[in-house]
Amino acid sequence: MSHVKASGSVNQHHQRKGKRLGVKLFGGEKIKIGQIIVRQKGAKFKKGVGVAMGRDYTLYAMRDGQVSFGKKWGRTLVCVK
Repeated sequence: MSHVKASGSVNQHHQRKGKRLGVKLFGGEKIKIGQIIVRQKGAKFKKGVGVAMGRDYTLYAMRDGQVSFGKKWGRTLVCVK
């Protein structure tokens, strides 16, 4: 029998890549149709005028214009004017 325990390989924890969530275009910036405004988990930001929401809660522009953020009934709305 062996007097020293055999050493095994160590499994290192690899860093996972981020999901790249967050606001992509801020208030006052110009935007073109189809451009992504916010990538999010859940509907933290709600869609307003000129904005549509994808099935993964991504907000994107439905028309050309300027991005604006506002509050209404305690919710943050994203609009394109």
